[in-house]
Parts: sequence; C-alpha cells; structure tokens
Amino acid sequence: MLSPISAAIGHLLISEPFMMDPNFKRSVIVLTEYSDAGAAGFVLNHQSEYLLGDILPEISYSEMPVYIGGPVGNNTLHFIHHCPDKIPGGIQIADGVFWGGDYETVKELITNYQLNEDEIKFFTGYSGWTAGQLEEELRENTWIVTDKISLDILFTHDEENLWKDVVIGLGQRYAHIANFPENPALN
Repeated sequence: MLSPISAAIGHLLISEPFMMDPNFKRSVIVLTEYSDAGAAGFVLNHQSEYLLGDILPEISYSEMPVYIGGPVGNNTLHFIHHCPDKIPGGIQIADGVFWGGDYETVKELITNYQLNEDEIKFFTGYSGWTAGQLEEELRENTWIVTDKISLDILFTHDEENLWKDVVIGLGQRYAHIANFPENPALN
C-alpha cells in the first residue's frame, strides 16, 4: 500500500465511500498522466449509454462499450489496451498496459474483428487535476491510492462491483468500507 499522498502513472485512485460528486461516486480511476503540471486518468467503472458504433459511424456495427472517463473533454475519445503487438504507438502506463496508439490501426482491427473488448477499453472524456489539486485531495482523504493493478481490474465487465472488489482487495485496513451504504443517512 502506498502512503496517502503518493500517486503515479499506472496507479489506481479509489474514491472514498461517501463522495457525492456523481462524476466520481464509487469510482476506480487509472492514472495515465502524473507530473508537477497535474494529473489525468480514466474512470474504469462508469459505463456510458453508448456503444463504440454509436460514436464512430465508420464502425457502426461495433457493440464495444464506451465508458465515461471523466467530466473533462467529453467530446474526446481515448482508449487503453494490453495488445501493443497489434496497436503500435501507445504509452505504457502499467506493466503490459498502454494508453492510446495508432487510431487507424485500431479502427482496422475492429473492422476485421481482430480486436475485442477484453483487449481494449474506450472512454469519452477524462478525469483531470491541475497542479497540486490531486495532492490536496489526497491529503483530504478523498482518494485511496494503490499500485495493485491488474488486467482483471482494468478490463472488467463487472463495472457495478468493481469499486467494492478493489476496496476489498486492499486488505483488512479498507475492506470494511466496501459495505458502507452509499448514503450514510440511510444507515
């Protein structure tokens, strides 16, 4: 486990159980950028109402889900994957996991049914923090940070239980919060 104010590319941010911001309520975010200038990442467990084919008319038949990466840049499309042998040009964010890459290659692979949703995850928008903002939120215990990252977490199809499963996976220190009600007033 990392100190509460440690974060880096490829780490996960897990929202505290009573976060009320609907953009981040019970969220698991993978950090893809982290520097003195700020940080960015994608919410892994907020699936949008759209499929990839709804967003990209040239592959209108694609039924790959699209996730809401965060409230910033909602008109942008991003992806993470774990197949650099198929998709060149990505930036490694964790062991064997890449952000972005050759977009035309991705479209071609999808068109030819050579890429599936177990290998790639799409996001509209992203989560972003200005310089010092994430560090302040970490000091306020808004997020739990971990480097316990796996392909199962990143590419899960069980978005509904992802937050709870990741919290439990952090060990006894955090497992009890996995069962906290979403609204403490209802307890």
